[in-house]
Amino acid sequence: MESNFVDYVKILCRSGKGGRGSMHLRHVKYQPNGGPDGGDGGRGGHVYLRGNHNYWTLLHLKYQRHIFAEHGGNGGRDKKHGTDGRDQYIDVPCGTVVYDAETGKYVCDVTYDGQVVMLLKGGRGGLGNFQFRSATNQAPRFAQPGEPMQEMTVILELKLLADVGLVGLPNAGKSTLLSTLSSARPKIANYPFTTLEPSLGIVAYRDQQSFVMADIPGIIEGASEGRGLGLRFLRHIERNSLLLFMVPGDTDDILKEYQVLLRELQNFNPEMLDKQRVLAVTKCDLLDDELIDMLRDTIPTDLPVVFISAVTGQGLQQLKDVLWTQLNSESNKLQSITAEDTLVHRDKDMSRFAAEMSAEGEDEDIVFVDDSEIEDIDDFEYEEE
Repeated sequence: MESNFVDYVKILCRSGKGGRGSMHLRHVKYQPNGGPDGGDGGRGGHVYLRGNHNYWTLLHLKYQRHIFAEHGGNGGRDKKHGTDGRDQYIDVPCGTVVYDAETGKYVCDVTYDGQVVMLLKGGRGGLGNFQFRSATNQAPRFAQPGEPMQEMTVILELKLLADVGLVGLPNAGKSTLLSTLSSARPKIANYPFTTLEPSLGIVAYRDQQSFVMADIPGIIEGASEGRGLGLRFLRHIERNSLLLFMVPGDTDDILKEYQVLLRELQNFNPEMLDKQRVLAVTKCDLLDDELIDMLRDTIPTDLPVVFISAVTGQGLQQLKDVLWTQLNSESNKLQSITAEDTLVHRDKDMSRFAAEMSAEGEDEDIVFVDDSEIEDIDDFEYEEE
């Protein structure tokens, strides 16, 4: 059965070309020398990306491989302006990052609901010969062509936006914890890789406050090199404010397992180590107080540690208190997302379309909607109709 969680699509986008200006001379009864009256062409449609909180995957774009904006209409006689091409809006979930499919370079990202980014700009319409009339050229017999369209194949990748990301080996109890703390109902079973797709849950806290927790499939040693499912889903914790490492209390070496997880994150993206971290020792209902005291001597000391049991509820309130404190600490203030901290600086992350990468590609200019779109008309080559 095909999963409904789609976090990667490739789409060919094309803006509209500008309409051609009209070269027309007015010649009617009683006005044989009416002069030029050719209208301007309409602009081509733009292609926009728009954040929409009603979407949480890219499933609606999976089979929509081509998105084309409308061309601008040509100018007409009597100074009639051509119609502007209809714009195309691509609705994407918050947290979508866009790459150029030919070069693999970062283009832009959409991070909040209602954010609109111009991906491709439509061509400007050409001027009609009415615009070129002058005292020395009262009947110009030329007009401008419209600007050409822009085209780009883009990669859309979804990186889930959450406050807390759960990190752990398979069967560490991540899905059980998420289902206990929130209303999310991920699949839970006693075998590795039960979780095949990320899940989000809202965790209620005191005074009607809450935070968002994300569960991803288990990470195994070598995940950053493509083993298991980790490589596909590791990017979903890049934008989490805090990482909650989960290690079962009945494991042979808690410190060693924690270091394995830490090493995989570092190999995937070293910037992940700058995030706040909390360690939760799970399945403590299988341990007695004496054994828990013995384990305290073998756990890391450079981060908060909480012993919990999602089955009995042991330590869950303490865990939420620690997470809330860390999320609101001065050292963990959310930073504005820029091109540098959303781009994964690894060639391996773009390997799935490396065969299509071209070293001759150039970056496209990205224009935000609230920026001015009024520019001086460039020189065109004139053509006669």
